[in-house]
Amino acid sequence: MEDALVPDLISDLPQSIIETILTRLPIRDAVRTSILSSKWRYKWATLTHLVFDEKCVILSNDRCKAEDSLVKFITRTLFLHQGPIHKFQLTTTHLQCCPDIDQWLLFLSRNDIKELVLELGEGEWFRVPSCLFNCKKLTRLDLFRCEFDPPPSFKGFLCLKSLNLHQVLVSPEAIEGLISSCPLLESLALSYFDSLALNICAPNLKYLCLEGEFKDICLENTPLLVAMSVAMYMTDDIAEHFEQSSGCNFNRFLGSVPRLERLIGHIYFTKYLSIGDDLGRHPITYLHLKVVELNQVSFEDMKEILVVLRLITNSPNLRELQISGSSNTLAAIDAPDLDFWDDECPSDCTFKQLKLVKMTDMSGVPHEMEFIKFLLANSPALETMSISPCVYVMDGRLNMLIELLRFRRASAQAEILFIQD
Repeated sequence: MEDALVPDLISDLPQSIIETILTRLPIRDAVRTSILSSKWRYKWATLTHLVFDEKCVILSNDRCKAEDSLVKFITRTLFLHQGPIHKFQLTTTHLQCCPDIDQWLLFLSRNDIKELVLELGEGEWFRVPSCLFNCKKLTRLDLFRCEFDPPPSFKGFLCLKSLNLHQVLVSPEAIEGLISSCPLLESLALSYFDSLALNICAPNLKYLCLEGEFKDICLENTPLLVAMSVAMYMTDDIAEHFEQSSGCNFNRFLGSVPRLERLIGHIYFTKYLSIGDDLGRHPITYLHLKVVELNQVSFEDMKEILVVLRLITNSPNLRELQISGSSNTLAAIDAPDLDFWDDECPSDCTFKQLKLVKMTDMSGVPHEMEFIKFLLANSPALETMSISPCVYVMDGRLNMLIELLRFRRASAQAEILFIQD
């Protein structure tokens, strides 16, 4: 009797707070709150964020049974849902090309969908239906392992701010058209594309992540870009294309990013930037660039070294520099050409803000050591420089350490850490 008089404080909370609570629950548990009482029967049905994954159904070793259970759960959830759906996320390995997804997307296109994430299992790729292109209020679109073919009548997602395409079958023209027709786009991620030549025109873009086999990349209109991460995979065809290139990739890629703050270049990035002529000319100074990470830099290639120098010497506020090497040790030793450092390094260069330098996979070849010497001599604020020799260098490690200790340091506080795994 006393229990019956206890007020139901949770049920009487404002709907916005109840929705916040339900949103933090897995969708399966949120739906199951309908059995708590008559007051809770349809509270979950007004959730604006629906996130489905494999936890929505009971795990089963029978793939077909698991797929069927997931499809029925999602269909029933959408059928009983009331009001707008602002976010729909489906992450599962159980579904690949499933006709029910078309019906779900058609339903969502009529319910003010703003964020859509489709991450499906491997197998037959899902072809995105035309109704997706009617979602005029989309602000975020993430597609994984899909076929994407905008119709000729498509005029763009005018509200889209974030676009992530991972292993998506789409023509280069369609990607460029999509990017340029999303005027509010701020974040762009393209990964696992094959032999793609891309011209990016996105005046509001701030974050860029590229990973794949890129034949050419041009940042034509990206004045607000603040952070980028690029990984380029090299095939024989792309390598041949690079050799025949005459334009300056450095200027095409980094010539229009004056507000860049963070740059991460993975495999073959500095090789790509080194292609072309006029590396000695520089159109802009990177006043905002604070963090640079360049991986697998070949210190036997003078043009790659010049790319690194050109980038950091035109970044007066650089604070953190990370570089990993990939030199062919014998080739780098046989062709030192050390006059390069007197000819190419600015005599008045000072890295006034540089505090942390991390060098990994170092072989101890002459140009690597000259680069380290150059940094130590021109970094008066340097606090830490850590150097890790590559695993293949065993006999020369002591010589590397002895030579490092001889180098003049502009910073009396600079600490050199020689890390041996």
